[in-house]
Amino acid sequence: MTTRDRTTDQAVHVVGGGLAGSEAAWQIATRGVPVILHEMRPVRMTEAHQTGELAELVCSNSFRSDDAETNAVGLLHAELRLCGSLIMRAGDANQVPAGGALAVDRVGFSAAVHAAITSHPLIEVRREEIDGPLPGDWNNVIVATGPLTSAPLADAIRALTGEDSLAFFDAIAPIVHRDSIDLNVAWYQSRYDKAGPGGSGADYINCPLTREQYEAFVAALLAGGKTEFHQWETSTPYFDGCLPIEVMAERGPETLRYGPMKPVGLTNPRDPTVKPYAIVQLRQDNKLGTLYNMVGFQTKLKHAEQVRIFRTIPGLGGAEFARLGGLHRNTFLNSPKLLDASLRLRADPRLRFAGQMTGCEGYVESAAIGLLAGLFAAADAKGSSADHPPATTALGALLGHITGGHIETIDAGPRSFQPMNINFGLFPPLAAAPKAVDGKRLRGPEKALARKRALTSRALADLKRWIDAASNHHGAAEQTLITA
Repeated sequence: MTTRDRTTDQAVHVVGGGLAGSEAAWQIATRGVPVILHEMRPVRMTEAHQTGELAELVCSNSFRSDDAETNAVGLLHAELRLCGSLIMRAGDANQVPAGGALAVDRVGFSAAVHAAITSHPLIEVRREEIDGPLPGDWNNVIVATGPLTSAPLADAIRALTGEDSLAFFDAIAPIVHRDSIDLNVAWYQSRYDKAGPGGSGADYINCPLTREQYEAFVAALLAGGKTEFHQWETSTPYFDGCLPIEVMAERGPETLRYGPMKPVGLTNPRDPTVKPYAIVQLRQDNKLGTLYNMVGFQTKLKHAEQVRIFRTIPGLGGAEFARLGGLHRNTFLNSPKLLDASLRLRADPRLRFAGQMTGCEGYVESAAIGLLAGLFAAADAKGSSADHPPATTALGALLGHITGGHIETIDAGPRSFQPMNINFGLFPPLAAAPKAVDGKRLRGPEKALARKRALTSRALADLKRWIDAASNHHGAAEQTLITA
């Protein structure tokens, strides 16, 4: 049977030829399942792409750190290599000097992915826009169209999901690692000690500011360097309820004190007779309790400016950020609500989503979710099942964040699930803190490095066991999981 006479009910349909879609198609085809990959370029170009090549890099050419010992994204690189990732194979083959990072020749990288996909006998590439609801005879579908999803397809997805909007300027608040917050300065308390759904009455970490500190903070916000919009983003409106904090500050010096930094209903237990002039609140962001987001602090400050300015807040002087704020056009689902643990849309389980649409950030993260979606879709096509990667691995931690690791807000407000890069805050904590060779407790930077090394060591060991178990369960024909 040739690719041209392949019927739609036999093939897995992958919509979108970016990194996630290309990775998904590759993983499916290497397991012996036919794929039809739909890519609208160059028939219809986006505002950001320049070519019709698959896996074109439209922004940076960096896959970030390649350190698999102490960096979460480097660990994800290592895991993807073990799983036979096409994206990592092409990246490694087209590497350019970048110190400890993996940066690629963007033309060579895209050409390598394009050649691998288009030459595979089980992959057919169709150059066409999916401009409405997905056909009913497509029984196994992966949607991986990314942040530049065309308007007709976005409308069709919106109709399926019931979400209010998919394409908007999404102003994202920073997220801080819980163990980097100074609780000798900050304290736990909900406003008026009120417990929301699932809350205890002490659900926020509160950082107090004096009048002088507040005024200096507002001045720094207004003076700080801001990111500029891409030309293709300028016509997209802000998402309601996510106004950047600098825009609020521009409306008057007291605006923030009557908004996200209002001090009412809170009492500093260390100095109960003195009311703070303003307060910054942080709210638990994941079920593990390792990450806290800065409430109402959506921002378009440049990243270096965010670190500098936000560390002036009492209690955040040593803050380590799992994610910094940002503002850009985005298209993504409220995945913890809409997707099941295998990335299927609950409202229509024949559809899976992959890549940035699911709520991950970054090239490598998008490819990782594409790989998992491809693995799950191939198993479905064969009438079998695929085990999920352990939560202790980078792949499992990222999947867990997308499909269930996030918690809903404990009070009224806009949805709080936001795209995120892989980071150690998404991993389950270690059973015990690492110690020095002589058994003594580690402190400071040594403790942090030892913790990261322990997390990566655990992850790689657990991933290898997962791969071995999959190979043993499915037999030699399925060993492409690690060799594809």
